[in-house]
Amino acid sequence: MSTRTSRRILAAALALISTVAIAGCGSSSDPLAGDSASSSAAADSIVVGSANFPENELLADIYAGALTHQGMKASTKLDIASRETYIPALKKGEINLIPEYTGNLARYFDKSASISDPKTAEASLRKALPTGLTALAPAPAQNKDSMVVTRATAQQKKLKSISDLSSSASGMVLGAPPEFKTRVDGVTGLKREYGLTFKQFKPLDEAGPLTVQALKNGQVQVANLFSTDPNIAANDFVVLNDPKNLFGAQNIVPVMTASKASPKATKALDAVSAKLTTPVVQKLVEKVVIDKQDASTVAQDWLKANGLG
Repeated sequence: MSTRTSRRILAAALALISTVAIAGCGSSSDPLAGDSASSSAAADSIVVGSANFPENELLADIYAGALTHQGMKASTKLDIASRETYIPALKKGEINLIPEYTGNLARYFDKSASISDPKTAEASLRKALPTGLTALAPAPAQNKDSMVVTRATAQQKKLKSISDLSSSASGMVLGAPPEFKTRVDGVTGLKREYGLTFKQFKPLDEAGPLTVQALKNGQVQVANLFSTDPNIAANDFVVLNDPKNLFGAQNIVPVMTASKASPKATKALDAVSAKLTTPVVQKLVEKVVIDKQDASTVAQDWLKANGLG
């Protein structure tokens, strides 16, 4: 098991018995800690942050590697908890770039944002972004939130879509990261769009090993995982269809501090995004999550193979 995976499991476990901890990526327990001189990036550097799940960390490594290849000073601050933590850090300049997802970020800033298809989600995001932030060109790849059940549960309860949960949700435990409970496309969205009220909400990690294990051993009967998660296929989980399009379009997109989005940086990042299709991302994440390869090595190998690193 990689050091990064071990750290994530430990941090998530501690979060369930105490306060939610932000896992660090250096000697500090807080990846954003430091004095004012270190918490703001130097004028000629770009600090690439990530959320606290493997795909996002891998994407941060890829984007940072592409920038470094172009002679720019790029570094990473990985595993910075959820959007509720890293977006304020981006606004403050503690990080300068974050791999994001068009629809989810649009609704973070505007709960009523329309995200029904990729073009609409991108337009909504650009409209909703606050002054000082900019979104670059989205990648073709998408990674959506998904409602997932075991094969046995799907067969027993005849589940094919989220709508099919209407007769059984009241007796089921839903497992998801803590912020899913209050997000517009989380528990509240499931009730608004599908009329679902679950027996219990169990806060777990960000579509990580705790969530996978809880679904496997029956602690939860429905789990929030990401559509690109290789654990779905590895464990023969069933992704429930989303006929009301609650989760919308979720294309990967680099979001930056506008002052850092130089033509050189933009060109390098756009070149990366153009090559990130959903199958490519799924395969790269599989190498990290299932094959336990080092994420930074996977990132560098992919960049070199595509003439980007």
